[in-house]
Amino acid sequence: MMTQFRALITILLTLFILGCSAQDITSDLPRHGEMKGHNPVLVWESTQQEWISPEAFWLVEADLRGELTWGESDVYPDYHLVKEFDTFLVELPSGTCLMAFYHSRWRRANDVWRWDAGFNDYSACSAVFD
Repeated sequence: MMTQFRALITILLTLFILGCSAQDITSDLPRHGEMKGHNPVLVWESTQQEWISPEAFWLVEADLRGELTWGESDVYPDYHLVKEFDTFLVELPSGTCLMAFYHSRWRRANDVWRWDAGFNDYSACSAVFD
């Protein structure tokens, strides 16, 4: 009986140690959507496991969620036609920003999916509600 208990404890301890070491390995990778740099700004895209531009990141995210529902424009889509989680790349004089329709209104996609706070100041994202 005691031998079986020791064997069980040994197995559980081994699994715990393996789990902790696997967690340490993955924690070395950047977080999905993490930004770095200034010129150029790059974003970690975890499915491709590479640093890409924020614009490319937005397109990957839109594709992963179905597609860029309403394309890119300086005119917002008709309110009565949009659905929850639709996406749209708004064009402003200061640049572009990926928007997501969430809880009955357009929001910056970063406010919905919370990648990196840097997105809120990137390109036109700081001006979409002006």
